[in-house]
Amino acid sequence: MTNQKSSSLMAENRQPKAKVQTAIDAVLKAIQLCEQVQAEMVPTDAVQKTDRSPVTVADFGSQALICKAIGAAFPDDAIIAEESAQALQENAPLLERVTDYVSHFSEGTTATTETVCEWINRGSGEVGPSFWTLDPIDGTKGFLRRDQYAIALAYIVDGVVQLGVLGCPNLPSRLDVPEPERGCLFVAIRGQGTRLYTKTGELLERVYVSETTHRFAESFESTHGDSDAHGKIANALGITEPPVQMDSQAKYGIVSRGEASLYIRLPNPAYPDYRECIWDHAAGLIVVEEAGGTVTDANGAPLNFLTGKRMHENRGIVATNGKLHPHVLKALSNR
Repeated sequence: MTNQKSSSLMAENRQPKAKVQTAIDAVLKAIQLCEQVQAEMVPTDAVQKTDRSPVTVADFGSQALICKAIGAAFPDDAIIAEESAQALQENAPLLERVTDYVSHFSEGTTATTETVCEWINRGSGEVGPSFWTLDPIDGTKGFLRRDQYAIALAYIVDGVVQLGVLGCPNLPSRLDVPEPERGCLFVAIRGQGTRLYTKTGELLERVYVSETTHRFAESFESTHGDSDAHGKIANALGITEPPVQMDSQAKYGIVSRGEASLYIRLPNPAYPDYRECIWDHAAGLIVVEEAGGTVTDANGAPLNFLTGKRMHENRGIVATNGKLHPHVLKALSNR
């Protein structure tokens, strides 16, 4: 990101200046890395974690760049991120690949295999009075399909998300426009609204939810929720259009700019006790709320980001344009 673009962004986002600028610049840099990895990927660039979910060179590289930037600017800030360097330390060729990419996008500091692991492991912080939470690539399966994914960074104080930066490199600037520009950056600051930028940092507009759109969003991966229940809720609300199915917190983005009125994620019946990770929802929550929407769990309770890496007190996710929210919760209670 050029200094001119950085200054343009900061003119729109006044508080807290240092954290906003650091977060925006770090996510924009991570977008560049992810796009280059995606363009050059080879089969060995993706491996399985112990939970069988995929992780790629881009996941590790994105986390390294963002944790490095936050650590340099705010060395006392805790970061809770999805990945750790353990898998890399057990896979020397993969670590070399990650280091090569990080070196290309790391300014002012020489990246070595050791420093890359250190930067990644800065994301092993703990929940406290204030902390960052990061998903370096939310929707890795979407990334591998060259479809939707997001880089999601949020700053939380006393359990309340104060800042969210959501980079969506493959998301069209508008869903219903022929051949739109692809790549968006959502920036939301508590009390200051949600703004939409291009993936290079050019301001497009301030975004708002829509009370007239009747469309719902859900995960592309059927195992990530209860699609049958989602469809029944939509029918109960009179939503007849097919759902927008996409990976990642990009779904929060389309709610925030009025292209969907509802994003719902109920636990898959096969895993009724599943609880969501904080990095999968913190940035998206503030993006929707600052656009005028509402986000709760399926019981109508606020999302609690202070119970650890997972939101143990919450079940499911409901994000709406606000007006629709009580009707969704009523439909859920009648199930």
